[in-house]
Amino acid sequence: MPPWVVVGPGDDAAVIEPERGALDVVTTDAQVEGIHFDRRFVPPDAIGHRALAVNLSDLAAMGAQPRAVLLSLALPDETLVSELDAMLDGLLALANAHRTVLIGGNITRTTGPLMLDVTAIGTVKRRRVLTRAGARPGDEVYVTGTLGDAAVGLRSLRDGRADAGLDMQPCEARYLRPQPRVRAGVVVGRNRAASSCMDLSDGLADAARQVAEASGVGMNIDAAAIPISDASRAWHALQGLDALHTALTGGDDYELLFTVRPAQRGRFRGARKLCGDVCVTKIGMVTKERDLIVTSGEQVKPLPQGYEHFAGPPTGGPYAE
Repeated sequence: MPPWVVVGPGDDAAVIEPERGALDVVTTDAQVEGIHFDRRFVPPDAIGHRALAVNLSDLAAMGAQPRAVLLSLALPDETLVSELDAMLDGLLALANAHRTVLIGGNITRTTGPLMLDVTAIGTVKRRRVLTRAGARPGDEVYVTGTLGDAAVGLRSLRDGRADAGLDMQPCEARYLRPQPRVRAGVVVGRNRAASSCMDLSDGLADAARQVAEASGVGMNIDAAAIPISDASRAWHALQGLDALHTALTGGDDYELLFTVRPAQRGRFRGARKLCGDVCVTKIGMVTKERDLIVTSGEQVKPLPQGYEHFAGPPTGGPYAE
């Protein structure tokens, strides 16, 4: 344990020393079997990885560096010790990669589904906190990575069949073991390059809508600019489906959406160089009008609703490219 962990696992509660001159950022998220994952095709180590990744992604969206993790487990009676060990291995491997320590938690039996509940604690300087509420008209809209891959990967895993020789492993990996964009979030927050930020846990459309609502603005998204991987495009072409619609509405990518003021482009260029090999793409503009639209050539369509937790995945017409 690092020296700032005064009391670690094994006592009634953990005790940690706050980082000097910084704020604590605290987030929590639960992963429930049958809702967030299916053990028929999600291995135990991936369950643990995902449980932490979704929380680290939230910290990244706030510009916070992950620091400590608490884990609560509700285990059905039939859970094997080997499965529990693998879940912990998956979680701890990701924690180690982000220099984050497990400082405690809880374990209990359940007659219901398997559940992992993670609380993650990060740290950030006061003036470097990112929120959803800072976007202003004229800001540019950016995303990290490629969008829609995890939704395709989930579909491939769920269907359990080969897709005419397509290599679906990249998309499946994006669903099974998402990589939270911690470095990108910390960098654009530290350099004060971003005016707002949110992670794409529930898809681009959902994030754009929530940032716009929190900021009191609209957004114009350029359909042609949205980054979509070759694997996703190939899968959609084979299925006769619309890759753009999935990129807009598909969840579980855990990329970041953020906005940048024109006056901060210099800072942003510096931050971008520090993001490593993660691609960062400009996909639109923040507008004074409160409309949320997707522009494709001469066509202008409303932004789809995106995922709603108690309504299921979005439905609707295609957003043809």
